[in-house]
Amino acid sequence: MSTTVKPGLLQRLFGGGRKEQAESVDRLPVRIGGMELRRTAAVPARVLGFDQSLLWVVVLLLAFSVVMVYSASIAMQDNPRFGHITATTFVVRHVAAIAVGFVAALLAFQIPMDTWERTAPWLFIASIVLLVVVLIPHVGTVVNGARRWLSLGLMNFQPSELAKFAVLIYAAGYMVRRLEVKERFFRAVLPMAAAVAIVGGLLLAEPDMGAFMVIAVIAMGILFLGGVNARMFFLIALILVAAFALMIWTSPWRRERIFAYLDPFSEDHALGKGYQLSHALIAIGRGEIFGVGLGGSVEKLNWLPEAHTDFLLAVIGEEFGLIGVLTLIVAFLWLTRRIMLIGRQAIALDRVFSGLVAEGVAVWVGFQAFINVGVNLGALPTKGLTLPLMSYGGSAILMNLVALAVVLRVDYENKLLMRGGRV
Repeated sequence: MSTTVKPGLLQRLFGGGRKEQAESVDRLPVRIGGMELRRTAAVPARVLGFDQSLLWVVVLLLAFSVVMVYSASIAMQDNPRFGHITATTFVVRHVAAIAVGFVAALLAFQIPMDTWERTAPWLFIASIVLLVVVLIPHVGTVVNGARRWLSLGLMNFQPSELAKFAVLIYAAGYMVRRLEVKERFFRAVLPMAAAVAIVGGLLLAEPDMGAFMVIAVIAMGILFLGGVNARMFFLIALILVAAFALMIWTSPWRRERIFAYLDPFSEDHALGKGYQLSHALIAIGRGEIFGVGLGGSVEKLNWLPEAHTDFLLAVIGEEFGLIGVLTLIVAFLWLTRRIMLIGRQAIALDRVFSGLVAEGVAVWVGFQAFINVGVNLGALPTKGLTLPLMSYGGSAILMNLVALAVVLRVDYENKLLMRGGRV
C-alpha cells in the first residue's frame, strides 16, 4: 500500500504534463465539505489535523449520554434487584467508561493504518480466544441467563464488542488481499464466511444474537463495498436472512418475542415478552412533541426495564418528545454519512484498506443505531442492542470510541497525503 502521493497518480487524477502536475500538487484530489483546499508552504501538514466537526459531534453525544444515563438510572436505587447502589452509581460508572474509552482512543489514534492492517489477523484470533474464554464456567460472568462478560475488576468487558471491531479490521484486510478474486464469488467469500460463522457460533452459545447480526452486517457491508459481485452478494444476503429466520423459528423464546412484537399490549404478552416494548411505547407516547421535561419521565421509575441501556431512547422520547428523538436520529445520520465520506476519500487516494475500515465503522454505527431506534419505536422486534455512544455499557463505549479514533486516523492520514506528506 502506497504511503506517498506519487506523481504518476497525480497525473492520472488531474491529467496534463509537468506544469499541470506542479499546479495540481497544491490542490486536493477530493473535495471536503464542498470546499477545495490548497496547500501553502507556510502551513505545515500536521496543522491540517483531522475532522474536528466529527470529533465535536461525538463529544456532544457523549455529554448528552451522561445526562440521560443519570436521568434514566436515578430511581434504580429503589430496586432491590440492583443491590446496594446510590442514585449516581450508574452515571459514575458511565463517566469512568468514557474516560477509559478516551484514553484507549488516544492510543488507537497513534497507530498508523499500516500497523492495523498487519495486526488484523492477530486481533481477530485474540477476539475468538476471548469469546471462548467467556464461555468457560466460573470465568464468564452470567447476567440474566447470558454468559457474555469477563470481570476485570473496575468494569465488566464484553468480548463481543471487541469481536465487532476485530471482524471489521480483518474483513477490510481480507478484501485488500483478495481484490484480484473479488469477481470469483466462492474464492472471495467462502473463507470470510467461515470466519464469521466461527464467531457467530460462539456468540450464539452465549447467547448474543444481536451482536452476531451486527457482525454479519459489518462483514457483508465490507464485502459489498470491496467490490464483490453484486448478484452473488444478494444471494448470500438471502441465505443469511433465511438462516436468521430459521434460528428464530427453531427457538421458542425468540419466536415468542416476534409474536409479542406483533401485539405487545395483548393479554398474553403485556406482562411477558411484550412488557419492555409496551412500556417503551407508553414512554414515547407520553413525550408527545416536546416531551415532559428533563427528569420528568415516569417510565424510568422502575416500570421500563433496562431504561439506561437498551431502552434509553424511550426515556429520551418521554422527556424530550418527538423533537429530541428526531434530533438524535439526524445526529446519527450525519455521523454515519461523515464517516462514509472519509472512507471514500481514502479509497480515492488508493488507500483501500483505510477506506474499507472507515466505511465498515459507518455500517457498524449506522446499523446498530437503526436497530436500537427501531426497537424503541416498535418498528422492529425487541433485540438487546445498545444505542452507540449513548447507552450505558463500558465495553460498547470503549470499542465505539476506539473505532471512531481509527476513523479519525484515516482522515488524518488522508489529509497528510493530500498535502504531500508521509504517513
